[in-house]
Amino acid sequence: MRIYEGSPRQDFEEVFRSIGAFIDQRGMREILLVEAPDGFIVQGVVVAGQSGGTWSESLGQQSKETLTFLDDDIARFMEESVARRGKPGPEPQRDAGFYETALRVIGRYMDEQRPRDVFFFEQDGAFVVRLFLSGQAGGHHTLAEFTRDDIAELVTRGPLLRTPVEASKPATAGS
Repeated sequence: MRIYEGSPRQDFEEVFRSIGAFIDQRGMREILLVEAPDGFIVQGVVVAGQSGGTWSESLGQQSKETLTFLDDDIARFMEESVARRGKPGPEPQRDAGFYETALRVIGRYMDEQRPRDVFFFEQDGAFVVRLFLSGQAGGHHTLAEFTRDDIAELVTRGPLLRTPVEASKPATAGS
């Protein structure tokens, strides 16, 4: 994966968080995400035309939409995501959507695994992730599943995994 091969991307956690924010804004559901050599392919269900006066008009039309996000797109998403979140601090500047939150915690899990290739899909809020891992004995695929409850637990544990930047810096004279 280019994330670990000198790409300007930081890590899966931040990349997937920014893609998730885009998915939330777009109103996609039931997503599928595939890694490509130069970015990611995202497919999901979107509802168009959610307005009107009658019941049938207000539902809109569901369709599948497929998007390709190249490295430059992802870099832009990450910059926009940081700008939307504002400065780091104890109180979030806004509430993150479901996909921004879910993909962030799945990305953190993936960062710990350091995969060479990524594929996952979501159904009813649960995710099945297939990672290609490589090691001294060669490569192999591994599967992981994250239910809605798993995602909620990972989000709850998130603050415990973070180390404040200031607390990790050594004390200097005069401070």
